[in-house]
Amino acid sequence: MVTIQVPNLIDFVAQVFSHSNSSPEEARRIATYLTTANLTGHDSHGVIRVPVYVRWKKMGSVVPDQTVELVVDAPSLAVIDGKFGYGQTVGPQAVRIGIEKCKKAGLAAIALRNAGHIGRIGDWAEMAAAEGLVSIHFVNAAGSLLVAPFGGVEKRLSTAPYCVGIPRHGQDPIVLDFATSIVAEGKVLVASRGGKKLPLGALIDRDGTLSEDPAVLYGPHSAEGPRDHTQGSGAIRAFGEHKGSGLAFICELLGGALTGTGATRAGPALLPMACWRSTSTPRWSTPAISSMAKFRAMSISSGRPKPVAGVDAVLIPGDPERKTRAERTKNGVPLPDDTWAAIVNTAREVGVSEVSIQKAVS
Repeated sequence: MVTIQVPNLIDFVAQVFSHSNSSPEEARRIATYLTTANLTGHDSHGVIRVPVYVRWKKMGSVVPDQTVELVVDAPSLAVIDGKFGYGQTVGPQAVRIGIEKCKKAGLAAIALRNAGHIGRIGDWAEMAAAEGLVSIHFVNAAGSLLVAPFGGVEKRLSTAPYCVGIPRHGQDPIVLDFATSIVAEGKVLVASRGGKKLPLGALIDRDGTLSEDPAVLYGPHSAEGPRDHTQGSGAIRAFGEHKGSGLAFICELLGGALTGTGATRAGPALLPMACWRSTSTPRWSTPAISSMAKFRAMSISSGRPKPVAGVDAVLIPGDPERKTRAERTKNGVPLPDDTWAAIVNTAREVGVSEVSIQKAVS
Protein backbone atom coordinates (compact mmCIF):
# COMPACT_ATOMS: atom_id res chain seq x y z
CA MET A 1 0.00 0.00 0.00
CA VAL A 2 1.23 3.48 -0.92
CA THR A 3 -0.05 6.58 0.91
CA ILE A 4 0.03 9.87 -1.00
CA GLN A 5 -0.58 13.24 0.62
CA VAL A 6 -3.54 15.05 -0.88
CA PRO A 7 -1.70 18.08 -2.41
CA ASN A 8 0.93 15.76 -3.92
CA LEU A 9 -1.71 13.49 -5.44
CA ILE A 10 -3.62 16.38 -7.00
CA ASP A 11 -0.41 17.89 -8.42
CA PHE A 12 0.73 14.55 -9.84
CA VAL A 13 -2.58 13.62 -11.46
CA ALA A 14 -2.86 17.14 -12.88
CA GLN A 15 0.50 16.63 -14.57
CA VAL A 16 -0.77 13.43 -16.18
CA PHE A 17 -3.70 15.23 -17.78
CA SER A 18 -1.60 18.27 -18.71
CA HIS A 19 0.62 15.86 -20.64
CA SER A 20 -2.55 14.45 -22.25
CA ASN A 21 -3.48 17.72 -23.97
CA SER A 22 -5.78 19.15 -21.29
CA SER A 23 -5.38 22.80 -20.35
CA PRO A 24 -3.78 23.41 -16.93
CA GLU A 25 -7.21 24.41 -15.60
CA GLU A 26 -8.92 21.25 -16.81
CA ALA A 27 -6.05 19.03 -15.69
CA ARG A 28 -6.24 20.37 -12.14
CA ARG A 29 -10.03 20.17 -12.12
CA ILE A 30 -10.00 16.50 -13.12
CA ALA A 31 -7.27 15.76 -10.59
CA THR A 32 -9.17 17.52 -7.81
CA TYR A 33 -12.45 15.73 -8.46
CA LEU A 34 -10.78 12.31 -8.72
CA THR A 35 -8.84 12.90 -5.51
CA THR A 36 -11.98 14.11 -3.76
CA ALA A 37 -13.62 10.79 -4.60
CA ASN A 38 -10.75 9.02 -2.82
CA LEU A 39 -11.04 11.42 0.11
CA THR A 40 -14.68 10.49 0.61
CA GLY A 41 -13.89 6.78 0.46
CA HIS A 42 -15.20 6.30 -3.10
CA ASP A 43 -11.93 4.84 -4.37
CA SER A 44 -13.82 3.27 -7.27
CA HIS A 45 -14.35 6.75 -8.74
CA GLY A 46 -10.99 8.20 -7.74
CA VAL A 47 -7.49 8.25 -9.19
CA ILE A 48 -7.75 4.58 -10.14
CA ARG A 49 -9.60 6.00 -13.17
CA VAL A 50 -6.53 7.85 -14.47
CA PRO A 51 -5.32 5.02 -16.79
CA VAL A 52 -8.86 4.52 -18.12
CA TYR A 53 -9.41 8.22 -18.82
CA VAL A 54 -6.08 8.55 -20.60
CA ARG A 55 -6.80 5.45 -22.68
CA TRP A 56 -10.18 6.89 -23.72
CA LYS A 57 -8.53 10.17 -24.66
CA LYS A 58 -6.02 8.34 -26.86
CA MET A 59 -8.90 6.46 -28.51
CA GLY A 60 -10.64 9.75 -29.24
CA SER A 61 -13.60 8.76 -27.09
CA VAL A 62 -13.23 11.80 -24.86
CA VAL A 63 -12.15 15.29 -25.93
CA PRO A 64 -10.28 17.77 -23.69
CA ASP A 65 -11.56 21.25 -22.79
CA GLN A 66 -15.08 21.11 -24.15
CA THR A 67 -17.79 23.74 -23.67
CA VAL A 68 -21.32 22.35 -23.50
CA GLU A 69 -24.02 23.21 -26.03
CA LEU A 70 -27.66 23.86 -25.13
CA VAL A 71 -29.79 21.67 -27.40
CA VAL A 72 -33.05 22.55 -25.62
CA ASP A 73 -33.23 25.75 -23.59
CA ALA A 74 -36.48 26.48 -21.76
CA PRO A 75 -37.04 28.42 -18.52
CA SER A 76 -37.01 25.28 -16.33
CA LEU A 77 -35.66 22.68 -18.75
CA ALA A 78 -32.42 22.13 -20.61
CA VAL A 79 -31.01 19.32 -22.72
CA ILE A 80 -27.25 19.74 -22.84
CA ASP A 81 -24.73 18.21 -25.24
CA GLY A 82 -21.40 17.60 -23.51
CA LYS A 83 -19.65 17.14 -26.88
CA PHE A 84 -17.76 14.16 -25.43
CA GLY A 85 -15.85 16.30 -22.95
CA TYR A 86 -14.41 15.00 -19.72
CA GLY A 87 -17.22 14.60 -17.20
CA GLN A 88 -15.31 16.73 -14.70
CA THR A 89 -15.46 19.59 -17.21
CA VAL A 90 -18.93 19.32 -18.74
CA GLY A 91 -20.58 18.06 -15.54
CA PRO A 92 -20.04 21.29 -13.57
CA GLN A 93 -21.20 23.33 -16.54
CA ALA A 94 -24.46 21.38 -16.70
CA VAL A 95 -25.05 21.64 -12.95
CA ARG A 96 -24.38 25.39 -13.04
CA ILE A 97 -27.02 25.79 -15.77
CA GLY A 98 -29.46 23.81 -13.60
CA ILE A 99 -28.70 25.93 -10.55
CA GLU A 100 -29.30 29.17 -12.45
CA LYS A 101 -32.56 27.94 -13.96
CA CYS A 102 -33.79 26.59 -10.64
CA LYS A 103 -33.15 29.86 -8.84
CA LYS A 104 -35.18 31.70 -11.48
CA ALA A 105 -38.02 29.23 -12.01
CA GLY A 106 -38.15 27.38 -8.68
CA LEU A 107 -37.64 23.99 -10.34
CA ALA A 108 -35.32 22.75 -13.10
CA ALA A 109 -34.81 19.54 -15.04
CA ILE A 110 -31.45 19.14 -16.74
CA ALA A 111 -30.44 16.32 -19.10
CA LEU A 112 -26.77 15.93 -20.01
CA ARG A 113 -25.75 13.69 -22.91
CA ASN A 114 -22.55 12.90 -24.80
CA ALA A 115 -20.38 13.29 -21.72
CA GLY A 116 -17.37 11.37 -20.53
CA HIS A 117 -17.48 9.45 -17.25
CA ILE A 118 -18.68 12.04 -14.75
CA GLY A 119 -17.09 10.49 -11.68
CA ARG A 120 -18.64 10.59 -8.23
CA ILE A 121 -22.23 11.82 -8.62
CA GLY A 122 -22.19 13.11 -5.05
CA ASP A 123 -19.92 15.94 -6.23
CA TRP A 124 -22.75 17.37 -8.29
CA ALA A 125 -25.28 16.95 -5.49
CA GLU A 126 -22.91 18.82 -3.17
CA MET A 127 -22.52 21.57 -5.77
CA ALA A 128 -26.29 22.11 -5.85
CA ALA A 129 -26.60 21.84 -2.07
CA ALA A 130 -23.98 24.57 -1.64
CA GLU A 131 -26.49 26.86 -3.39
CA GLY A 132 -29.30 25.77 -1.05
CA LEU A 133 -30.91 23.43 -3.58
CA VAL A 134 -32.14 19.86 -3.42
CA SER A 135 -31.04 17.74 -6.37
CA ILE A 136 -32.01 14.32 -7.70
CA HIS A 137 -29.75 12.55 -10.17
CA PHE A 138 -30.39 9.58 -12.47
CA VAL A 139 -27.43 8.20 -14.41
CA ASN A 140 -26.78 5.59 -17.05
CA ALA A 141 -23.76 4.65 -19.15
CA ALA A 142 -24.67 3.89 -22.76
CA GLY A 143 -22.80 0.95 -24.23
CA SER A 144 -21.60 -0.12 -20.79
CA LEU A 145 -23.46 -3.38 -20.25
CA LEU A 146 -22.37 -4.51 -16.79
CA VAL A 147 -25.32 -5.62 -14.66
CA ALA A 148 -27.61 -8.63 -14.80
CA PRO A 149 -31.20 -7.74 -13.86
CA PHE A 150 -32.94 -9.71 -11.13
CA GLY A 151 -33.48 -13.30 -12.23
CA GLY A 152 -31.02 -13.06 -15.14
CA VAL A 153 -27.39 -13.98 -15.76
CA GLU A 154 -26.56 -11.77 -18.76
CA LYS A 155 -25.42 -8.13 -18.79
CA ARG A 156 -28.35 -5.92 -19.72
CA LEU A 157 -28.02 -2.74 -17.61
CA SER A 158 -25.37 -0.20 -16.66
CA THR A 159 -24.65 0.26 -12.96
CA ALA A 160 -27.25 3.07 -13.19
CA PRO A 161 -26.30 5.30 -10.21
CA TYR A 162 -28.92 7.21 -8.22
CA CYS A 163 -28.15 10.21 -6.05
CA VAL A 164 -30.03 12.76 -3.92
CA GLY A 165 -28.53 15.80 -2.21
CA ILE A 166 -30.32 17.84 0.48
CA PRO A 167 -28.79 21.00 1.99
CA ARG A 168 -28.72 21.60 5.74
CA HIS A 169 -28.31 25.00 7.35
CA GLY A 170 -24.89 25.28 8.99
CA GLN A 171 -24.06 21.63 8.34
CA ASP A 172 -22.80 19.45 5.52
CA PRO A 173 -25.56 18.31 3.16
CA ILE A 174 -27.19 14.91 3.30
CA VAL A 175 -26.02 13.05 0.19
CA LEU A 176 -27.31 9.61 -0.79
CA ASP A 177 -25.20 8.28 -3.66
CA PHE A 178 -25.11 4.67 -4.84
CA ALA A 179 -25.02 2.38 -7.83
CA THR A 180 -28.10 0.24 -8.27
CA SER A 181 -25.84 -2.81 -8.57
CA ILE A 182 -24.39 -4.61 -5.53
CA VAL A 183 -21.12 -2.82 -6.28
CA ALA A 184 -20.14 -0.15 -8.78
CA GLU A 185 -17.95 -1.34 -11.65
CA GLY A 186 -15.15 0.73 -10.18
CA LYS A 187 -15.19 -1.41 -7.06
CA VAL A 188 -14.59 -4.47 -9.23
CA LEU A 189 -11.72 -2.49 -10.77
CA VAL A 190 -10.35 -1.70 -7.29
CA ALA A 191 -10.55 -5.36 -6.28
CA SER A 192 -8.77 -6.40 -9.47
CA ARG A 193 -5.89 -4.05 -8.63
CA GLY A 194 -5.22 -5.32 -5.14
CA GLY A 195 -7.82 -3.27 -3.26
CA LYS A 196 -10.82 -4.17 -1.13
CA LYS A 197 -12.33 -7.54 -2.02
CA LEU A 198 -15.87 -7.78 -3.37
CA PRO A 199 -18.84 -8.81 -1.20
CA LEU A 200 -19.93 -12.42 -1.40
CA GLY A 201 -21.98 -13.07 -4.52
CA ALA A 202 -21.48 -9.61 -6.02
CA LEU A 203 -20.95 -11.16 -9.46
CA ILE A 204 -22.81 -13.85 -11.38
CA ASP A 205 -21.35 -16.02 -14.13
CA ARG A 206 -23.23 -17.09 -17.23
CA ASP A 207 -24.01 -20.49 -15.68
CA GLY A 208 -25.62 -18.82 -12.65
CA THR A 209 -22.68 -19.34 -10.28
CA LEU A 210 -22.20 -16.49 -7.81
CA SER A 211 -18.65 -15.17 -7.51
CA GLU A 212 -16.35 -12.48 -6.10
CA ASP A 213 -13.60 -12.96 -8.70
CA PRO A 214 -13.08 -9.84 -10.91
CA ALA A 215 -12.11 -12.18 -13.77
CA VAL A 216 -15.80 -13.08 -14.06
CA LEU A 217 -16.45 -9.52 -15.23
CA TYR A 218 -13.15 -8.73 -16.99
CA GLY A 219 -11.92 -12.09 -18.19
CA PRO A 220 -8.21 -12.97 -17.80
CA HIS A 221 -6.05 -9.89 -17.08
CA SER A 222 -2.57 -8.97 -15.88
CA ALA A 223 -1.86 -7.01 -12.70
CA GLU A 224 -1.08 -3.71 -14.45
CA GLY A 225 -2.87 -4.27 -17.74
CA PRO A 226 -6.19 -2.81 -18.91
CA ARG A 227 -9.59 -4.08 -17.77
CA ASP A 228 -12.32 -4.68 -20.34
CA HIS A 229 -15.75 -5.72 -19.08
CA THR A 230 -16.71 -6.96 -22.53
CA GLN A 231 -14.18 -9.79 -22.19
CA GLY A 232 -15.73 -11.43 -19.11
CA SER A 233 -18.39 -14.11 -19.18
CA GLY A 234 -20.34 -12.79 -16.19
CA ALA A 235 -21.99 -9.69 -14.79
CA ILE A 236 -22.46 -7.62 -11.64
CA ARG A 237 -25.70 -8.34 -9.81
CA ALA A 238 -28.37 -5.73 -9.14
CA PHE A 239 -28.78 -4.97 -5.43
CA GLY A 240 -31.97 -5.62 -3.49
CA GLU A 241 -33.29 -8.30 -5.83
CA HIS A 242 -36.34 -7.03 -7.77
CA LYS A 243 -36.34 -3.62 -6.04
CA GLY A 244 -32.80 -2.65 -7.00
CA SER A 245 -33.29 -4.08 -10.47
CA GLY A 246 -36.44 -1.98 -10.89
CA LEU A 247 -34.69 1.18 -9.72
CA ALA A 248 -31.86 0.49 -12.19
CA PHE A 249 -34.41 0.22 -14.98
CA ILE A 250 -35.90 3.60 -14.01
CA CYS A 251 -32.42 5.19 -13.96
CA GLU A 252 -31.86 3.83 -17.46
CA LEU A 253 -35.10 5.41 -18.67
CA LEU A 254 -34.68 8.78 -16.96
CA GLY A 255 -30.91 9.04 -17.23
CA GLY A 256 -30.68 7.72 -20.77
CA ALA A 257 -33.85 7.51 -22.80
CA LEU A 258 -35.20 10.86 -21.55
CA THR A 259 -32.16 12.67 -22.94
CA GLY A 260 -33.05 11.54 -26.44
CA THR A 261 -30.03 9.30 -26.94
CA GLY A 262 -31.32 6.01 -25.59
CA ALA A 263 -30.76 3.73 -22.65
CA THR A 264 -27.91 1.25 -22.32
CA ARG A 265 -27.93 -1.27 -25.11
CA ALA A 266 -25.78 -3.89 -26.77
CA GLY A 267 -23.56 -2.93 -29.68
CA PRO A 268 -21.40 0.15 -30.29
CA ALA A 269 -22.16 3.30 -28.34
CA LEU A 270 -21.40 6.94 -29.03
CA LEU A 271 -18.93 6.77 -26.16
CA PRO A 272 -17.70 3.67 -24.33
CA MET A 273 -18.71 5.14 -20.98
CA ALA A 274 -20.94 8.03 -22.02
CA CYS A 275 -23.05 9.19 -19.09
CA TRP A 276 -26.33 11.04 -19.21
CA ARG A 277 -27.98 12.68 -16.28
CA SER A 278 -31.40 14.08 -15.51
CA THR A 279 -31.43 16.38 -12.52
CA SER A 280 -34.38 17.90 -10.68
CA THR A 281 -33.44 20.66 -8.27
CA PRO A 282 -36.38 22.01 -6.24
CA ARG A 283 -35.80 25.35 -4.58
CA TRP A 284 -37.02 25.41 -0.98
CA SER A 285 -38.30 28.98 -1.22
CA THR A 286 -40.93 27.91 -3.75
CA PRO A 287 -44.33 28.54 -2.09
CA ALA A 288 -45.62 25.06 -3.01
CA ILE A 289 -42.84 23.41 -1.01
CA SER A 290 -42.21 23.55 2.72
CA SER A 291 -39.85 26.25 3.85
CA MET A 292 -36.28 25.24 4.66
CA ALA A 293 -36.88 26.08 8.33
CA LYS A 294 -39.88 23.76 8.53
CA PHE A 295 -38.04 21.03 6.66
CA ARG A 296 -35.08 21.38 9.02
CA ALA A 297 -37.34 21.05 12.04
CA MET A 298 -38.96 17.90 10.64
CA SER A 299 -35.62 16.33 9.81
CA ILE A 300 -34.15 16.65 13.31
CA SER A 301 -37.22 16.42 15.54
CA SER A 302 -36.87 12.74 16.37
CA GLY A 303 -33.08 12.57 16.61
CA ARG A 304 -31.10 9.44 15.85
CA PRO A 305 -32.43 6.09 17.04
CA LYS A 306 -30.70 3.89 19.57
CA PRO A 307 -28.14 1.65 17.80
CA VAL A 308 -28.22 -2.12 17.93
CA ALA A 309 -25.64 -3.87 20.12
CA GLY A 310 -22.19 -3.71 18.55
CA VAL A 311 -22.92 -0.60 16.49
CA ASP A 312 -21.52 2.76 17.63
CA ALA A 313 -24.15 4.97 16.02
CA VAL A 314 -26.92 4.95 13.44
CA LEU A 315 -25.58 6.76 10.39
CA ILE A 316 -27.28 9.03 7.89
CA PRO A 317 -26.22 9.43 4.25
CA GLY A 318 -22.94 11.34 4.08
CA ASP A 319 -21.62 10.33 7.51
CA PRO A 320 -19.11 7.73 6.25
CA GLU A 321 -17.82 10.15 3.61
CA ARG A 322 -17.29 12.93 6.17
CA LYS A 323 -15.36 10.61 8.46
CA THR A 324 -13.15 9.27 5.66
CA ARG A 325 -12.54 12.75 4.25
CA ALA A 326 -11.25 14.01 7.60
CA GLU A 327 -9.01 10.99 8.12
CA ARG A 328 -7.50 10.98 4.64
CA THR A 329 -7.08 14.75 4.49
CA LYS A 330 -4.96 14.44 7.61
CA ASN A 331 -3.06 11.25 6.85
CA GLY A 332 -3.06 10.92 3.06
CA VAL A 333 -4.81 8.77 0.46
CA PRO A 334 -3.97 5.05 0.61
CA LEU A 335 -3.61 3.32 -2.76
CA PRO A 336 -2.91 -0.39 -3.35
CA ASP A 337 0.48 -1.03 -4.93
CA ASP A 338 -1.11 -2.35 -8.14
CA THR A 339 -3.27 0.76 -8.45
CA TRP A 340 -0.33 3.11 -7.96
CA ALA A 341 1.80 1.10 -10.42
CA ALA A 342 -0.89 1.41 -13.10
CA ILE A 343 -1.15 5.18 -12.56
CA VAL A 344 2.64 5.57 -12.68
CA ASN A 345 2.86 3.54 -15.89
CA THR A 346 0.27 5.83 -17.46
CA ALA A 347 2.18 8.89 -16.26
CA ARG A 348 5.35 7.60 -17.90
CA GLU A 349 3.49 6.86 -21.13
CA VAL A 350 2.35 10.48 -21.45
CA GLY A 351 5.76 11.92 -20.54
CA VAL A 352 5.60 12.79 -16.85
CA SER A 353 9.15 12.91 -15.48
CA GLU A 354 10.64 10.47 -12.99
CA VAL A 355 11.35 13.44 -10.73
CA SER A 356 7.64 14.21 -10.58
CA ILE A 357 6.81 10.58 -9.87
CA GLN A 358 9.23 10.47 -6.96
CA LYS A 359 8.01 13.84 -5.67
CA ALA A 360 4.47 12.52 -5.45
CA VAL A 361 5.43 9.88 -2.88
CA SER A 362 7.88 12.04 -0.94
